[in-house]
Amino acid sequence: MIIESVIGNIADKDISDLRTDLLHLEWFETTKRIQRKKTAEGREIAIRFLKEGQRLRQGDILLIDAEVAVVVDIIPSDAIVVTPRSILEMGSVCYEIGNKHLPLFIQNDQVLMPFEEPIYRWLLASGYATEKQHTRLTNLLNANVQPHSHGSGGSSLFSKIMGLSNR
Repeated sequence: MIIESVIGNIADKDISDLRTDLLHLEWFETTKRIQRKKTAEGREIAIRFLKEGQRLRQGDILLIDAEVAVVVDIIPSDAIVVTPRSILEMGSVCYEIGNKHLPLFIQNDQVLMPFEEPIYRWLLASGYATEKQHTRLTNLLNANVQPHSHGSGGSSLFSKIMGLSNR
């Protein structure tokens, strides 16, 4: 089945009369425009988003038939969670993290990003209220640069440089 658009979201559309088949995605897969995946029940799904800026969100409905709804489920992952104490600190932490070209998520008045040890230690040393949590990264900020990885598990250039300096 080729999916070219989202039908709706379970927050807005009642699908309680249908069986739910989850499409498990990592946070970074939500911005991929072309991908092939299997649902929890083994249904093959091909996603082909041709329009710029389309991305998948938690609870998006990709397919509905007489019995089943295929719904996006973003897999929880390790994340850095910063709880800014003021609007100045919010701006400051977002600016500093943005300067490192890392993806940012804003959820529940907190700033989240995928966990990377060097960034985590830097944020703690800088005095930000920072903790490590295992959570869903669901509200990616719009940016000119989409998150992506290059081979080594998705770590950033900053992380690689910090890793070299710690040897």
